[in-house]
Amino acid sequence: HIDELKKMGATIKVEGRSAIVEGIDKLVGSKVIATDLRAGAAMVIAGLIAEGVTEILEIEHIDRGYPHIENKFTALGADIVRVVE
Repeated sequence: HIDELKKMGATIKVEGRSAIVEGIDKLVGSKVIATDLRAGAAMVIAGLIAEGVTEILEIEHIDRGYPHIENKFTALGADIVRVVE
């Protein structure tokens, strides 16, 4: 998840088995990949708080654990859309 969050501006350093995360003012929308279910969920949440548009690829990982996640977040007031290509 770290590389994808870094694309959004996160400051994360890995030391051994630990990740050091420094707080930042904002994340920026980017094109990211959901490498697995948990990473996908993290990308959705990060994308919702980021400034600008976030495009998440390989969402089939998210769908395995969170089917129709966009509907759930939209019901909460989020601006999230599934794009079918």
